[in-house]
Amino acid sequence: MPIVAQSTETTDWVSRFADEVIEESERRAPGKPVVVASGLSPSGPIHLGNLREVMTPHLVADEIRRRGYEVRHLISWDDFDRYRKVPAGVEGIDESWAEHIGKPLTSVPAPRGSQYPNWAEHFKAAMIASLAELGVEFDGISQTEKYTSGAYRDQILHAMKHRAEIDAILAQYRTKPKPAEQKKQQARTKPVDDAELEAAEGSGAAAEDDGSAGSAGYFPYKPYCGNCEKDFTTVTSYDDDSTEMTYACSACGFSETVRLSEFNRGKLVWKVDWPMRWAYEGVIFEPSGVDHSSPGSSYQVGGQIVPIFGGKQPIGPMYAFVGITGMAKMSSSRGGVPTPADALKIMEPQLLRWLYARRKPNQSFKIAFDQEIQRLYDEWDRLTAKVAAGTALPGDIAAYTRAVGTASGELPKTPRPLPYRTLASVADITAGHQDQALRILRDLDPDNPLTSLDEARPRYDKAEAWINTHVPADQRTIVREEPDTELLKSLDETSRQSITLLLDGLADHWSLDGLTHLVYGVPKVQAGFSADAGPKELPPEIKTAQRSFFALLYRLLVGRDTGPRLPTLLLAVGQERVRTLLGA
Repeated sequence: MPIVAQSTETTDWVSRFADEVIEESERRAPGKPVVVASGLSPSGPIHLGNLREVMTPHLVADEIRRRGYEVRHLISWDDFDRYRKVPAGVEGIDESWAEHIGKPLTSVPAPRGSQYPNWAEHFKAAMIASLAELGVEFDGISQTEKYTSGAYRDQILHAMKHRAEIDAILAQYRTKPKPAEQKKQQARTKPVDDAELEAAEGSGAAAEDDGSAGSAGYFPYKPYCGNCEKDFTTVTSYDDDSTEMTYACSACGFSETVRLSEFNRGKLVWKVDWPMRWAYEGVIFEPSGVDHSSPGSSYQVGGQIVPIFGGKQPIGPMYAFVGITGMAKMSSSRGGVPTPADALKIMEPQLLRWLYARRKPNQSFKIAFDQEIQRLYDEWDRLTAKVAAGTALPGDIAAYTRAVGTASGELPKTPRPLPYRTLASVADITAGHQDQALRILRDLDPDNPLTSLDEARPRYDKAEAWINTHVPADQRTIVREEPDTELLKSLDETSRQSITLLLDGLADHWSLDGLTHLVYGVPKVQAGFSADAGPKELPPEIKTAQRSFFALLYRLLVGRDTGPRLPTLLLAVGQERVRTLLGA
């Protein structure tokens, strides 16, 4: 099938990678499905930084599918990796899980109360559910199943036979400074960002042992002990002809001799395992994090090792970190890191997809769990309106299109996508009373009233979840039960007049737009201007008067100087109660 050329005006980073991947796939494996890959380690909660490992190839794969090609998106679950440490912030575990360090992740018990059979399956499950909600199609590969079934036996024997060649490649980097040391050295001549230094120190597989050289020489294979199941093992002898291998375990003292041609309880070390899989699966495209891309890291070394297995290194863009507003760089071992499931509780899948689609892989970005989420939703809604009106820029249209659906069709969406900040305010004020929420939302647009909360779902549910889980109690809105009589008595004539003007206009302006016009108009009228006067017609003092008026209303309604947008708050409180609290 010919490559579908893209106009330079409409291409985005996804289209450009799709062009490159299709061309490379036709060169390497003409007529076969295009293979893209991701790798995830279920060593703990799989966080939003890890999601970029999936979304980058997913978006490229989806673009290739849209062009009519067959694509396989592989997700390798690195569940045969060793359990390294007890992660912080995981419910249902304690320090007793430290006794399992060194075992495969699939041999570690799941947290207490889990319905899953082991540690790896427990953390895989949440990610699989999130990927389904995000519309990500993939072929999952359990590395435990691959290794224990003997699927990689030929590759393991081949690696052992060529261990001297592998060792020589790895030896080029063993004498060089470790990435963290390189950064420290560079810091003497140029400033280094803390996050960069953290990245250089590596995470997970990027810092993995590349095999050990004992008295019997170097071996790129690590057996799990037949007695304690841990990988504190050293190969003490190996015979290429018979494949007879002897190993000893330093954890429990166990030792045994096996035939590697029949032995399935071990794995290649990471820096050999990854390039072996590139060749085995015929991977054309696989991104990697910045911690895999420095000199001597797994991606760079893998490019030199993969020819030993008869393969080629995939096209592999480096992707930058994903942050959370108000949080440091994410790390699974530190605990408390937001996962895709956490994000999908408070935002629709389209918005989350858009965050990953609109930024090039090498551009870092942050995901909002604080007040910034309201601004983000406003931006998304403006883009939606521009796309509908045909005024959006080509790059923005491309990102939007990739966010709202895939080659298989559009993702489910909210029928009436009311502003997120409005829904959040309503959820805040009504504190879970859905009949009250519907009453307020119905009044937002009397000419086209909402007839059921289902019309505003799932966006309403996401906004309510955000209010309940991410807004501190002292920032929640609690409407006064009784009027603040002391404050009402102390008001000067100007303040009393402003309240009278507001109350006189309530009935005729009882809608979101109407009340917006009314509350901004009262100070204008008091100053002798028309309520319809625009900013250019008004002196700067009007803004000051508006702020003072708004602060007064907030104090009378909720007992503090700020709160949800006043029009929404007034609708939520209701006409009768507003009149009571304002002293009518």
